[in-house]
Amino acid sequence: MPSEKVLQAKQQAVAELTEKLQNAVAGVVVDYKGINVADDTKLRKELREAGVEYFVIKNTLLRFASKNAGFEELESVLEGTTALAISNDDPVAAAKILAKYAEGSKDKFNIKAGFVDGKILDVEGVNALAKLPSREVLIAQVLAGFNAPISGFANVLNANLRGLVIALNAIAEKQSA
Repeated sequence: MPSEKVLQAKQQAVAELTEKLQNAVAGVVVDYKGINVADDTKLRKELREAGVEYFVIKNTLLRFASKNAGFEELESVLEGTTALAISNDDPVAAAKILAKYAEGSKDKFNIKAGFVDGKILDVEGVNALAKLPSREVLIAQVLAGFNAPISGFANVLNANLRGLVIALNAIAEKQSA
């Protein structure tokens, strides 16, 4: 049985992890068993630049925290080596980076599961999420979709005004002649 001090430290770690899970918009759980130090450093740098927090976590701690956060479905994948990537801003960033890395790692690095806005995703769900464009690109596409009808309407109005001006100009030239 662990000492009282160790038990309190573990309870504190679970409480902090629970809070991180609840505040995150998205997260990805991975199996990192075959990754070397150089690749791990490169991956961590890329995730950090994207605003994603990535860390290795004990399955037991993540099991308790996921239960507290309402992510009980994650318990089935908590075996072997486990790392967690959490994003508080961009729901696509962690999935996109980790799916790209897992694809190129030849089964040395595997995605186990993920979550977005409280919904648990399986491996296929995380991969589908990774294929989505980033939030900024999606917003730009929506705005372009809104802008297209307005631009078309403005062009139609301009064409009508241009036609009116040409007609009035022709009438004015005819009368002055």
